[in-house]
Amino acid sequence: MGTALVYHEDMTATRLLWDDPECEIERPERLTAALDRLRQRGLEQRCLRLSAREASKEELGLVHSPEYVSLVRKTQVLGEEELQALSGQFDAIYFHPSTFHCARLAAGAGLQLVDAVLTGAVQNGLALVRPPGHHSQRAAANGFCVFNNVAIAAAYAKQKHGLHRILIVDWDVHHGQGIQYLFEDDPSSGCSLGCPARSGWEMLTTWLPSCTCCSHWPLSLTLSWCWSQQDLTQPSGTLRGKCRPRQSASPISHICCRCWPAAGSAPCWSALESIQSARAAQAPYWKSLQLQGQCGQVLGCRIPPQAPCSGYDSELSLDVTPVPTSPSTHSPEGRPPPLLPGGPMCKAAVPAPAPSSLLDQPCLCPAPSVRTTVALTAPDITLVLPPDVIQQEGSALREETEAWARPHESLAREEALTALGKLLYLLDGMLDGQVNSGIAATPASAAAATLDVAIQRGLSHGAQRLLCVALGQLDRPPDLAHDGRTLWLNIGGKEAAALSMFHVSTPLPVMTGGFLSCILGLVLPLAYGFQPDLVLVALGPGHGLQGPHAALLAAMLRGLAGGRVLALLEEDSTPQLAGILARVLRGEAPPSLGPSSVASPEDVQALMYLRGQLEPQWKMLQVRLIAEAWLCPGARLCRRGRWGGQGK
Repeated sequence: MGTALVYHEDMTATRLLWDDPECEIERPERLTAALDRLRQRGLEQRCLRLSAREASKEELGLVHSPEYVSLVRKTQVLGEEELQALSGQFDAIYFHPSTFHCARLAAGAGLQLVDAVLTGAVQNGLALVRPPGHHSQRAAANGFCVFNNVAIAAAYAKQKHGLHRILIVDWDVHHGQGIQYLFEDDPSSGCSLGCPARSGWEMLTTWLPSCTCCSHWPLSLTLSWCWSQQDLTQPSGTLRGKCRPRQSASPISHICCRCWPAAGSAPCWSALESIQSARAAQAPYWKSLQLQGQCGQVLGCRIPPQAPCSGYDSELSLDVTPVPTSPSTHSPEGRPPPLLPGGPMCKAAVPAPAPSSLLDQPCLCPAPSVRTTVALTAPDITLVLPPDVIQQEGSALREETEAWARPHESLAREEALTALGKLLYLLDGMLDGQVNSGIAATPASAAAATLDVAIQRGLSHGAQRLLCVALGQLDRPPDLAHDGRTLWLNIGGKEAAALSMFHVSTPLPVMTGGFLSCILGLVLPLAYGFQPDLVLVALGPGHGLQGPHAALLAAMLRGLAGGRVLALLEEDSTPQLAGILARVLRGEAPPSLGPSSVASPEDVQALMYLRGQLEPQWKMLQVRLIAEAWLCPGARLCRRGRWGGQGK
């Protein structure tokens, strides 16, 4: 299974036939430009191409009235003056003789994609469609939208495939009121924020581009996860999440496409107020938001005084400034440097590029020849892997492996040396672009030493920034340089501690809710602020993670480093764990975490303590309100003058 791309060139046929400044931006180039960019980046050929089909009258009727469908059908035979007159009856819309055909293709493309995903033909997909749909209502076109493509797809998935819970994330500069109106009469649905809340199944939030990563992760991902865990008492329905800029009509709204590279930007207070309002409105319906003052009881929640943001950030920046390093000794032919008797000769690192230059570099990489590889010391007949996951047979040269192992006594045994050779071979394949992600095994007694070698090898063979997430009884290698190139996060330490901005340790949360809070509130903000180009996930002795939890962590870290994630397991780990991680690393969804639960007071205290310790160094943690508003219903924005003083 892979990714589907649904498209049909006929959707470029409809166009504006008269002068209308309001509608002229809805043009064929909106579609062709997106397709051209996919082709330029080499993504189109990596997808399974599906041709869009026309949605049938019955399928359109899932959300639209027969009279409205008939009205749009008649536009095929109208002249220009009649089309213009009919268009004037609606808000921000134009009709063309090809509109009915194009709109049916746009709706049908979504249905094609639903069928492909739900029948298992593909894992996921993208439908490039025109005209858009989320403003369209049951009997009215609106905002360039003719048929409500997403609403039709959701209703179709319920009717044909028997789905009960569908998450719709509507990302645009305007509120997709069409989706809201089409679902709000459903007894299993609710109203948007600002209306009398009935079910908590619709969320409307306002945001500014600079705050997207660090503001919306806690609320949006938490609600999405709870929805998948059936955290609501109602048996079925559709969850609709709406994200939109506060300045929805501003000509600067196109900057929203830059919000992800600007991961280090601090969020705007106006956006945080919206997030807090949405959280407060949703809390009665979601167990994971119902800590009922727990955070305040433990920590005495406070809102640090900060100047309000006046609008969009004018500069894009990263959290970390690289430390200049010496020139590389890597040979021009790409061969490793010669080995020294005392151990491997580590190449000096290539000077890290300035943060501003990183923002200009393409984030997408050509597809490696192998997506995921599993390197085990001995084949396990009980290990079940997807067909396209390769079991590695190769190993690094014996002399090279022994040189890397020489400084570590625990790597002297034959089984540890064999495992190290396979790991080095796999890691080189990832650094050379031949493999995207991988899983390696090591004896428990050699886990710490093997991880140390993996870090040193990665840094000396091309990785500029390396993120290591170590779970269990794994200490940071004592000889690891404090040069800002390695971010060490230990989940499973004895106590919460931030020994430096690049060395963080926290106990393993005891509850599923606490684990999710740790990932969303600490690991991901630090990881995206750091922007690594290689990620190591080590499950060491006593890591305590169940398969679904380890899979969720790996899945969330796949968004970093172009998916270059290497998972290091103990040899005595269950084959099921290796199989789950292999499927997640190749792109499958992680399994369910089971029944939802809230974070324990100890988990909340550890998380908030670390955020407080780290926020001066990490921009994505500099607004403590995010975690407090997310974890604590009692926390509220206050004003003193402009910010502070009496409660709102």
